Amino acid sequence: MEETIIKHISAADFAAVDKSGITVLDLREQDEVLIKKLDGALNIPFSKFTSRLSEVDISKPVYVICSTGDLSEEVTEILTDRGYDAYNIDGGYKAYSEHIKNLPPKELDLRGVRCPGPVVKTADAMRKMQNGQKVHIVADEAAFASDIAVWCGSTGNRLVSLQNDGKEITAVIEKQPTSKAPAAERPNVKTFVLFSGDLDKTIAAFIMANAAASMGRQVTLFFTFWGLNILRRPEKVSVKKSLVEKMFGFMMPRGTKKLGLSRMNMGGMGAKMIRAVMKSKNVNSLEELIDSARAQGVRIVACQMSMDIMGIRQEELIDGVELGGAATFIGSGEQSDMSLFI
Repeated sequence: MEETIIKHISAADFAAVDKSGITVLDLREQDEVLIKKLDGALNIPFSKFTSRLSEVDISKPVYVICSTGDLSEEVTEILTDRGYDAYNIDGGYKAYSEHIKNLPPKELDLRGVRCPGPVVKTADAMRKMQNGQKVHIVADEAAFASDIAVWCGSTGNRLVSLQNDGKEITAVIEKQPTSKAPAAERPNVKTFVLFSGDLDKTIAAFIMANAAASMGRQVTLFFTFWGLNILRRPEKVSVKKSLVEKMFGFMMPRGTKKLGLSRMNMGGMGAKMIRAVMKSKNVNSLEELIDSARAQGVRIVACQMSMDIMGIRQEELIDGVELGGAATFIGSGEQSDMSLFI
């Protein structure tokens, strides 16, 4: 009988593998996994492996891990015999966690980045990191010292150190398993209603939405009445309307570039001045904030009733906008631990 050749991979090489097209089979018992979770892994305890073998997708490479690499070697052999492209992770989770712990911190330079950019960029960086890996951050926005401490507390990541010399803030954060996040046991939905179409209020809403999304929260932005103008395409869209609807459309601003300030608008000069100041201070523009929110999965809902009253058609709205009514807002609000009317 021909001897089965088992494929091996070191913990260091496994850490560098693209996890998107593989199955990571974790053989550790559930109590151990709860304490030291391997994100994205399929957990089948070794004691139940035989009865649950069918859960392992044979069409993907399988990387098998246990506590020390002994049990995983046995399972790797079984999988190989059954036609799987299987690899044993030598040294198991113990070797893997030691490798991650000894990696040099990832460097993240956020000097010149303004709110909500620092926490958004921190969240983006940490999504690509392994549990136990550290990131060293340098920022020069004074609010970052408070924001990053709150962000870590809310996401469950460990703030290893935080220093503020009055000019720069340096922070070291260690990524923790998502299951450790305290927010997992309480509502994590935020709902904002944008009734106003003012530029300053809209900027504030999208800054908060981006910050909440970076903390892993589900965010719904519900646009009604004058707030619908925020979602209008800047170019004219040819749609059939009544005379009154055409008049409404003519008098209302079309898109974010036409929004005015709630105070000191001065015929549109105030809005231009605010945009110029934001650019000089390296604060993201409203358009960039909207793009960032959509990229982070923020839900954008337009009130159908308000659209009907104001003569706005769905074709006139930017991409990615859902239509909803009062029940949509109430449903989101009932799941939220924060609801704001802006």
